[in-house]
Amino acid sequence: MTAPHPPLLAITAFSGTGKTTLLTQLIPLLNHYGVRIGIIKHTHHKVDVDTPGKDSYELRKAGARQTMVASEARWALMTENQDLAMPSLSWLAEQMDATQIDLILVEGFKHEPITKIALFRQQTGVEWRSLIDEHVIAVASDVPLDITLPLLDINQPEAIAHFINEWLHHRQDCRTPPHIDGMR
Repeated sequence: MTAPHPPLLAITAFSGTGKTTLLTQLIPLLNHYGVRIGIIKHTHHKVDVDTPGKDSYELRKAGARQTMVASEARWALMTENQDLAMPSLSWLAEQMDATQIDLILVEGFKHEPITKIALFRQQTGVEWRSLIDEHVIAVASDVPLDITLPLLDINQPEAIAHFINEWLHHRQDCRTPPHIDGMR
């Protein structure tokens, strides 16, 4: 039996809002809380993590369905999707080693039915309400919004990391997100 994967928390927003930038700020802050983070990032591009000319690239291009590269420092497994279909988020999460992580942060996947923090920047020019669904537990914004959900300052990653840490530690006991002083 496969161990259940750690909880998923999506950071969702429109393109250009700064999802990756915020995640690179949140990860060390959450690590400071003792939260071990895994990441699943959705991309609309073909993903090549190995470099043309390297052995792993050549072996994968030769037709290997899975290619693993390993060293003392790290290992990576690449798997070719033979049916050219996006794997489900749940299946991707199950591929992660649950003994090594406490939380999987998900970048993108805004239409998945998982817990989310929505990011909004006024400069995107897109209506923020279209980001909100029943799975959004908070909004991080650069402007005040008329919203009943917890409102965090997108430019204060420390406050967002604190919110996530509180959510992670109270998610079993509470049906509503913890109260965090934010932009209100």
